[in-house]
Amino acid sequence: MTKTINVHRRWDTLRTFSLLKGQPVFESSTGAKIGEVTDLCITSDGAVKGLMVKKGAFFKQTYFLDIQDVEAFGWDGVMIEDDNSLERLKTTPEYTLNHQHSLNGKMMISKSGESLGLLQDVYFHEELGTIVGYEITDGFFSDITDGKQIIHSEKPPAIGKDAIIVDVNHT
Repeated sequence: MTKTINVHRRWDTLRTFSLLKGQPVFESSTGAKIGEVTDLCITSDGAVKGLMVKKGAFFKQTYFLDIQDVEAFGWDGVMIEDDNSLERLKTTPEYTLNHQHSLNGKMMISKSGESLGLLQDVYFHEELGTIVGYEITDGFFSDITDGKQIIHSEKPPAIGKDAIIVDVNHT
């Protein structure tokens, strides 16, 4: 049986994407708000390549911000040097957490064939772009009675059409 970790015990020092979503993106040189974070761009080997940022007053457009161009991830905003770091989103990312090619709600299965639950959020090292944990759900009532469940995996997942296969750490 796979061992999971309650989110409040060990993982409260890492940030999930849900805490980053909606945060403003600021230019560090001028303090101007450029836009806000709307999603993660994830590669097929499970690395966070960048952020999707909505920009504009009336006609909001989506831009790509490479994770390497982020100067700092604060609790109240994301800092970049200037808006030249943002690229117009011309092609759809391989995967996102919530938008096109969404991983949210996808079935997670261990390499041993055990169903782990549905993906709800990810924990990642912001500066490295490495996903280190997956928040899963078995449904609303299970989340209330058992708490949020976290799957830890040091190896990249295999992302498929129907499921995400992870090599689970038994700690």
